[in-house]
Amino acid sequence: MAHAGVTDVYLENIEATFRGKTYFLQTSPEYHMKRLLAAGSGPIFQLSRAFRDDELGRWHNPEFTMLEWYKLGSDYHQLIHEIDGFLQAILQTPPMRKITYQQLFFDVLGLDPINAPLVVMKQALVNHQLGAVLDDDEQDREQYLFLLMSHVIEPKLASYAEPIVIYDYPASQAALAQIKGDVAERFEVFYRGVELANGFHELSDVDEQRMRFEQDNQKRQSMGLSKKPIDKYLLQALEHGLPDCSGVALGIDRLISLALGQESLSTVLAFDFANS
Repeated sequence: MAHAGVTDVYLENIEATFRGKTYFLQTSPEYHMKRLLAAGSGPIFQLSRAFRDDELGRWHNPEFTMLEWYKLGSDYHQLIHEIDGFLQAILQTPPMRKITYQQLFFDVLGLDPINAPLVVMKQALVNHQLGAVLDDDEQDREQYLFLLMSHVIEPKLASYAEPIVIYDYPASQAALAQIKGDVAERFEVFYRGVELANGFHELSDVDEQRMRFEQDNQKRQSMGLSKKPIDKYLLQALEHGLPDCSGVALGIDRLISLALGQESLSTVLAFDFANS
């Protein structure tokens, strides 16, 4: 529970009240771990509870267990290699398949997610019976990319025999990752169609991070969402100096479900939300 949560448009903190004031249960331990890294902790990991006011279903529970770790002086491709070995050891998977976000859109939809005009992405939605989801005058590219990824591309990932890592996302989806050229140095790992991990070459520029937080809040307001307080302690840590590092968060409940051949989180959680 902390004084601030995330500003991300696609994430929501669960709020808690203490002595009449509102606080935020954390969606991941990332902000606090970065404060430790800036204080000189060296490479660290944490196995902790995380909380999200998000979807509720087969692969989503509002309270879940997350493994998060950071490597210093390591780029995100080295971290991907480490996760590949981790999944081979835990799940006995074949070696991971790597593909860029851009190439994946080319392969599945035949369009360039970074440069395609809106009219092309609108037609892609129509082609996959999603044309009525967005307003005709929607101008936010991210809304189109989000729908095409979640409703068209991700379901196809279940057919892969090996884990697949999607990397180099559009710069507009950088979140807390560094940007190089027109792509964000981040990745996501899927296995049997289930998202298992999300990682970044971590942003260390305090001014850039502050600007992204402010842009998030502007976008939240334009979408009718509430403005969120910005984590001043994280910004102070970045100003002090975050060492060059890459980090990743991995869902433990999903990992255990896949390891045991289960079809949902509820069978591996002692108390899922329906029984809590």
